[in-house]
Amino acid sequence: MKSSTTGTPANPTKDLIHWQAMLADRSALIARPGAHHKALLIGARALYTNKVIDSDDLCDLLELADGALAFAVEWMLDVNSDE
Repeated sequence: MKSSTTGTPANPTKDLIHWQAMLADRSALIARPGAHHKALLIGARALYTNKVIDSDDLCDLLELADGALAFAVEWMLDVNSDE
């Protein structure tokens, strides 16, 4: 991830940490997987648009967001199969 602060918001690390916290929030992910996934995608795009991350990092964050959605769907399928 970019370490330079040239042309970036006042505290890019805080923005990235917030995105990572959203990614780790399993209760929000399980409660509303689609909405949570969309928020992760929007957040990742904002980090890229604000030059906090580069295009390679954007791809990584998008893959992580997709992985979180897949996790939530699998979890829901497992819960439903146990009932």
